[in-house]
Amino acid sequence: MEKSSLRILLFSLCITLACFFSAKSAFAGDVRYPVWAGSFYPANKTVLRETIQNLSAKAANSSTDIHSDKRLKALILPHAGYIYSGLTAAHSSLVLREGQFDKVILLGPDHRVGFENGVISNVKSYRTPLGDIPIHHEAALLRMQPELFAASAASDRSEHSLEVVLPFLQHFLGRFDLIPIVLGPSNPDTISNAITPLLTPETLLVVSSDLSHYLPYDQAKEKDMDTLSHILQLNKDALIPDNNMACGICALRTLLNIAQRYSWQPELLHYSNSGDTAGNRDNVVGYAAIAFFASQNTQNGDQTMQNELSAEQGQTLLTLARQTIEKEIGRPVSPDKQEEIQHQLKDAAFKEQRGTFVTLTKKGQLRGCIGSIAPVESIEEGIQRNAVNAAFKDHRFSPLKQEEFSDLKIEVSILTDPEPLKYSDSTDLIDKLRPGIDGVILRSGPAGATFLPQVWEQLTDTEDFLNRLCIKAGLAADSWQTLHPEILTYQVQHFNEKPGTQL
Repeated sequence: MEKSSLRILLFSLCITLACFFSAKSAFAGDVRYPVWAGSFYPANKTVLRETIQNLSAKAANSSTDIHSDKRLKALILPHAGYIYSGLTAAHSSLVLREGQFDKVILLGPDHRVGFENGVISNVKSYRTPLGDIPIHHEAALLRMQPELFAASAASDRSEHSLEVVLPFLQHFLGRFDLIPIVLGPSNPDTISNAITPLLTPETLLVVSSDLSHYLPYDQAKEKDMDTLSHILQLNKDALIPDNNMACGICALRTLLNIAQRYSWQPELLHYSNSGDTAGNRDNVVGYAAIAFFASQNTQNGDQTMQNELSAEQGQTLLTLARQTIEKEIGRPVSPDKQEEIQHQLKDAAFKEQRGTFVTLTKKGQLRGCIGSIAPVESIEEGIQRNAVNAAFKDHRFSPLKQEEFSDLKIEVSILTDPEPLKYSDSTDLIDKLRPGIDGVILRSGPAGATFLPQVWEQLTDTEDFLNRLCIKAGLAADSWQTLHPEILTYQVQHFNEKPGTQL
């Protein structure tokens, strides 16, 4: 047997054995524990941070100029062992910063299980040596489409494509919630349509993929340059499955589909292969780091709603709601805080007329929710009025008392204008509603009611959702099947108080 073939065989055997022995510790309760720490990357927290810092320092010295004024929307990063692909992955340090995103949708390829479409872990957090990453609640909403996204314990026990990338994201971004998606053979249009409604200004889309595998150095480089050319031209149709262009070909095609749709502009941050780093040049694997930026001509690259607010603007509205309730309940608000919020409210975005809702919870239980769907007043005015109404005028609850205030948690929602939904019958209605995305207004004669998109988190079955909405409107539960009511849908951007800000 040739030496190169023997090396590949021994490498494959090591991977298989590592998977077998580490799989036993992949789960503990609701946590997906690291499987590949200690093999693909350091298992010790301090060593891991030092490794990423050292790689980032090298990336800074070897980099070309990156336009930091552009708005980052997506990344492609490699997922091999850090001695091979770590330098390329560390070039993400050029475009990432702490607190930049609060949600990451991470797509990686299936290497070991074998399935079609995607799987999404049903654990509550992913753990790496750098700490736990909470799973975003929208992961469960995607699993409500089981034909596209299911849970797979087998994938959690063995797949490395997501895990290897996560420490870089943790190190550079700090805290964020995760939607982890492992893709098998899949239709990029279908997967893109499912993911796109979840993209917000504070969401980063990341694809984990290596390029060509086990080709001689010069041949690999030529093939990888061809693949990179297609990616940089947003030519997803030129990325051919089963052609050794990239292991994450389905995830790459999905990203290019979204990028083409919204005119994201890709920039190559770094390319290398294992022959450039720690491997021989007989059989190499290619790696690339590519950033995708919002086009300055297309709504800043944010597609889920027009004129979306930033996280900072959302926090301003939460502070406004809290101060409004404080004043109404008789609690003193310092002049400095009042002056600060009034200065922030000079932002023209808050003068736009939009529908708004304010939702109050106390120790996880609903304590009040009032809003206005029609855009009849400014966002600022709507938040103030609905904060008072949710606290003191929701007929389901007694008026808020001072002693409850410290336990109160506030959520504010900004609505798009409702649009009529045309449907032929009850089956067609179920097919057209998008769980977790659409807020729904139901009207029949003088009766009517609405559920915000957040309600899908409790009422995950569409029939049950519509039954409860009819009851809320004062109709029989099956009225959506018998009366053909008018249905309108809208989308919501909502903000929650961060831990520790409500006291």
